[in-house]
Amino acid sequence: MADFYEILEVSQDASAEEIKRSYRRLARESHPDANPGDADAEHRFKELAAAYEVLSDPEKRERYDRFGDAEGFDFGDPFGQGEGLGDLFDAFFGAGSPFTGGGRQRDRASSNRGPDLEVTANLGFTEALFGTATDVSVRTAVLCEDCDSTGAAPGTTPDTCSECSGTGEVRAVRNTVLGQIVSASPCRRCGGSGQVIPEPCSTCKGEGRIVTDKTFTVDVPAGVDDGSTLRLTGRGAVGARGGASGDLYVRLRVERDEHFERQGDDLVFRLTLPITQAALGAAITIDTPDGPEHMEIPAGTQTGRLFRARGKGVPRLNGRGRGDLVVVAEVEIPAKLDEESERLLRELAEHRGDDVAPPSDGLMSRIKSAFS
Repeated sequence: MADFYEILEVSQDASAEEIKRSYRRLARESHPDANPGDADAEHRFKELAAAYEVLSDPEKRERYDRFGDAEGFDFGDPFGQGEGLGDLFDAFFGAGSPFTGGGRQRDRASSNRGPDLEVTANLGFTEALFGTATDVSVRTAVLCEDCDSTGAAPGTTPDTCSECSGTGEVRAVRNTVLGQIVSASPCRRCGGSGQVIPEPCSTCKGEGRIVTDKTFTVDVPAGVDDGSTLRLTGRGAVGARGGASGDLYVRLRVERDEHFERQGDDLVFRLTLPITQAALGAAITIDTPDGPEHMEIPAGTQTGRLFRARGKGVPRLNGRGRGDLVVVAEVEIPAKLDEESERLLRELAEHRGDDVAPPSDGLMSRIKSAFS
């Protein structure tokens, strides 16, 4: 027989955890269920099991290290010390192992769960800021009242499936070097429910549910943003024959505002100031989602200057305060001046000693200048 350490691809000083990790990895690759009809894989799997049975047991490993052979070892008890079949099945089937204390039962319990649903809700800008209640409609599955969700015609009841005896699964037993390995799969006759319907309900055709349109009122918390998703537990489609309901996911679409832009928890407002107010200062009022906001604009304000109103921004979803209202100054330069405004500006330029373009004499003057 080959060296057990070589079979498990570990060194002789490997720790118990390293041996276990390597064994689980190699066992997944060579397991007969993953390699149907492959005799080499089956032989490799048996070697791995035998090697691990020895090296996972401190006493057996010590004896193997001293004498260097497999004689005297008993491989007949797959549930002895070391990794049992529950651990092995966990490696392939997760918590669904028939040896792990009810995993299959949990799978059957959840197999009839209805599907999750998704719907989109449109909100106004201020509705998203301060929260609202909105109705959403969705086409979904609901309990059939005629059969009380059993799927059986009124006056009748479902029968226990004779194929699986009501367990919802069938099991197959295979003999291996590890002993008898049991594999389980959903019963084909009853679909894993454990019951058959001899006389299906005419309304729901034996499903125990019918499809209809339903409207829900959704409480939208303050501070949600465009693209946020709300989860309504148990508001999705109901499962077949009284199965649990799935969840309803509501994706939010928030309208843009023509004046305010959201940046995280802050609201940004771009304030256009004429050069007179920017230069001389002014007291202004801004209409905000909270109402009028009075602000003092100091003299000499430049484009890009920020003014911050603390706690006047977006409510935080965790309920702890709000962001800020950020006002960005944008100084407006008039594109066209009347004669009096131009005269006053030229006087200001002369007073400041600024070098400016000469006054225009009209269209004919500009044509003459172009040909001069």
